[in-house]
Amino acid sequence: MSIIILDGGMGQELVRRSKDKPTALWSTQVMIDHPQLVQDIHADFFAAGADIATTNTYALLRDRLAHVGLEDRQAELAGVALAAAKAARDANGGGRIAGAIGPLVQSYRPDLCPPAEEAMRLYELPVSLLKDDVDMFLLETMASVDQAEGGLRATLGHGLPVWLAVSVSDEDGTKLRSGEPLGDLAPMLAKYTPDAILLNCSRPEAVSQGLPIIAGFGLPFGAYANGFTRISDGFKEAKPTVDTLEGRVDLDPAAYADFAEAWVGMGATIIGGCCEVGPAHIAELKRRLG
Repeated sequence: MSIIILDGGMGQELVRRSKDKPTALWSTQVMIDHPQLVQDIHADFFAAGADIATTNTYALLRDRLAHVGLEDRQAELAGVALAAAKAARDANGGGRIAGAIGPLVQSYRPDLCPPAEEAMRLYELPVSLLKDDVDMFLLETMASVDQAEGGLRATLGHGLPVWLAVSVSDEDGTKLRSGEPLGDLAPMLAKYTPDAILLNCSRPEAVSQGLPIIAGFGLPFGAYANGFTRISDGFKEAKPTVDTLEGRVDLDPAAYADFAEAWVGMGATIIGGCCEVGPAHIAELKRRLG
């Protein structure tokens, strides 16, 4: 069975390497201040064995940029992110580029997200900025059925594969962060049929709980977990910064790869890492799975 290796967490790696104080703009602010770092990190993930570079566009959404008066720079910053991914891919001699699209308003707060019909319209611009320069769309950290539907409605129909990654509760991986059972995705997935379904940005223990459920959806599936102890209540407040989250000390590359091997044993064929998962973790995944 051939395993596709995704890259790891761009945002936390940018914050770590820049040594800048985290802001509510997270990876976007670091990209503004240190654009070369984005290409460097893509290059390091490719060198570690990743098959795919995920663009640093997760938070390049008008509503997020508007908080700091940068909404008019959305197209410019998307261009910076795309150029970094393409340069790293070309230097690597190959690889695919996934256009990342994150949740509207705020991560882990699907209750704040506009309904699917409105979300679809709000995603039109970021989708248009990416579609001609990426090999696929990667909807990331969708935390409710309706939130996932809005993203799918915006990204399908452009002639590109669409991978949907949903985030589950750290306490119960059989539920989306909205509290809805993970199995409630089934009718929506049957209607829109993305090219893959993944679990992301949750504790690996929670991912292990949820994978058997998404395995039953009849789609290619996989996972890329984060390395946080948990998503704190403080991070769910307005304009959060990542320094309110705590990285685990027990999830080194070997420990993470142990989880990943178990996911492959469940039938997963797409494996990578999210926040706090760096190039060394991806290298160990490649060594064991690639």
